[in-house]
Amino acid sequence: MATDWQTISSLATAGGTLVLATATFAAIRSSNRSARLAEKALLAGLRPLLVQSLSDDPTHKALWNDRHTARVAGGRAIGETEGDVVYLAIGLRNVGSGVAVLHGWHPLEQAFGVPSHAPIEDFRRMGMDLYVPPGGTGHWESAIREPDDPARMRFTKLVADREPFGIDLLYGDQEGGQRMISRFVVLPVGENEWYSQAARHWNLDRPDPR
Repeated sequence: MATDWQTISSLATAGGTLVLATATFAAIRSSNRSARLAEKALLAGLRPLLVQSLSDDPTHKALWNDRHTARVAGGRAIGETEGDVVYLAIGLRNVGSGVAVLHGWHPLEQAFGVPSHAPIEDFRRMGMDLYVPPGGTGHWESAIREPDDPARMRFTKLVADREPFGIDLLYGDQEGGQRMISRFVVLPVGENEWYSQAARHWNLDRPDPR
């Protein structure tokens, strides 16, 4: 029986092609896995996480656009009124590995028992960019000043009566991604001081652990 070299050659070529395709597929899958791991590592390197500052952290000076000023000591917060304006500030520490860029905030009349955050569109935009460096400290500041703002009268009373309240902060990394919401509880201490405590964190641009 004559050897069919043409058939053998075709089979050998097909086998070689299959081996090459398998190797190429494995290489692409490995490359994709490496790319995903590199992307995760990059994002982790940019990821911020804000908590309250420590009692021995530096004091930061808060300056509002109407030239009202306050000193935010480590571990402390500001809740004060002047005229019809409520001034608020919180000392912050970034325990993440990336710069935290503050985007907005949402006031909470109840310091405890609010299970979730408000819709993103309800957050108040920051009037200026505030940054907290990785491993460093900074602060958040804002004010409630509009006469028709429903939160103004309520927070004026909370501050005057020395009652706890909450602030949700919206922030992300320096690329504008990895947005998070961190909730801070602000509590009275002594006769005229306030301190804050980070209570909960939500991830917006990636799966939340809860």
